[in-house]
Amino acid sequence: MRANQPLVLALPKGRILKDVAPMLAEVGIAPEPAFDDPDARQLRFNTNVAGLSIIRVRSFDVATFVAFGAAHLGVAGNDVLMEFDYAELYAPVDLKIGHCHLAVAEPRDMVDQDDPSRWSHIRVATKYPGITKRHFAARGVQAECIKLNGAMELAPTLGLCRRIVDLVSSGATLRENGLVEVEKITDITSRLVVNRAALKTRPTEIQPWIQKFQEVADAA
Repeated sequence: MRANQPLVLALPKGRILKDVAPMLAEVGIAPEPAFDDPDARQLRFNTNVAGLSIIRVRSFDVATFVAFGAAHLGVAGNDVLMEFDYAELYAPVDLKIGHCHLAVAEPRDMVDQDDPSRWSHIRVATKYPGITKRHFAARGVQAECIKLNGAMELAPTLGLCRRIVDLVSSGATLRENGLVEVEKITDITSRLVVNRAALKTRPTEIQPWIQKFQEVADAA
């Protein structure tokens, strides 16, 4: 990580990007026009701030880019931070956006006969095997995780497994697929994340951005 390297801010594609866009304006960052085009194939964008560019990547990849120093700052949900638990990531600001929670869900017709407190072994489909295994291990339940990156709600319907662990916002997707939330794991919001080494070597450049995002989050 070169000291004179331009700062890179990694942002996630999708729903969180829409939530974080107004915050960018409030801290004084204006990306080039192509940034607002969801169909643009471009992944790196200049900004009005000299020496600061933005990359737009998958939400899970934000943590990786920042942890390994390819980006200096980023925005990631604490679901991603909990799953990867990178030592090089520092998350100083809860941006208070992207509110949802991680939960266990199962088919509606199982609920009346099921008692989560009696589980000893479960098989689940999830994007979060690390969080899932740690959560259940803490209560003495062995979790066998089938890793999926999407379409989690299909897993019980097609017989892959009986339960899923996934993010839940309104719960509409679960309902539409005949699933019911039976256990909440943790609340999720998006955080400003910083590479620890970059913060140590370039504090005069990075600390002001932490302060600006903190002020915007506090005012929300």
